[in-house]
Amino acid sequence: MKKILLKYFVELTGNPISSNLLKTIAKSKLSKPLVRPFARIYDINQEEMEYPLYHYQSLNDFFTRRLKNTSRMTDTSPHTLVSPVDGILSDAGNVAKDRTFQIKGHTYKLDEIFGSESKAEVYNGGFFYIFYLSPAHYHHFHYPIDGSLLSRYALGEKSYPVNNLGLRYGDRPFATNYRIVSELSTDYGRLAMVKVGALNINSIVLANSQNHFKKGEELGYFTFGSTVIVFLERNDDFQPLSNIDSQVLVGQAIGKWMI
Repeated sequence: MKKILLKYFVELTGNPISSNLLKTIAKSKLSKPLVRPFARIYDINQEEMEYPLYHYQSLNDFFTRRLKNTSRMTDTSPHTLVSPVDGILSDAGNVAKDRTFQIKGHTYKLDEIFGSESKAEVYNGGFFYIFYLSPAHYHHFHYPIDGSLLSRYALGEKSYPVNNLGLRYGDRPFATNYRIVSELSTDYGRLAMVKVGALNINSIVLANSQNHFKKGEELGYFTFGSTVIVFLERNDDFQPLSNIDSQVLVGQAIGKWMI
């Protein structure tokens, strides 16, 4: 029964009433008794957490936990792209010349995701990665490469699930969910990070407003499981390194430019 209750709390649908109820409960100290069973049921690696379990006063505290500085190592090669998150690399591939790409049987248009034809055109013929963060994953997201910020903007209002069921049967969530787009300038062309909200509470928190950044630096976090999409401007020297449906960690090399 406790396992069912926990899964209900962290894997809700996009219903606004249940989502707001989740937010209220998860931030309340009333949820503290659920932290330990949550860690057990989702098999959280407690050795890599910044603090021991008793430190976390609510489920929200635990969802947004940090890791020890030594828990993740960032690949420092200047020619590699690293994973911005701990998660599942649920899809990756080339963007077609008509600015479309396929995810779980749905065809998406870059124009819809970026909310602008001119912004989408930059990534026409480029490459994309989709990272899914389950409730069990570390929820912070980091910069995948050195560079500088070109623009940042939000789109969408409501948010629906971005797990496998949500992607297959939902209302094309990557094009409709609340999302924050960060466009970056790098030595290998432009890169966009699209942070996609998973529930109506749209809990995306940006913690870094600097215009210049280094690979591996934290950008922000989700207060619930969600998705990050990375788009790369076309560069024929780019080669992906990670397999679809594999688990990846922050700082792990997932691609490289063959310079």
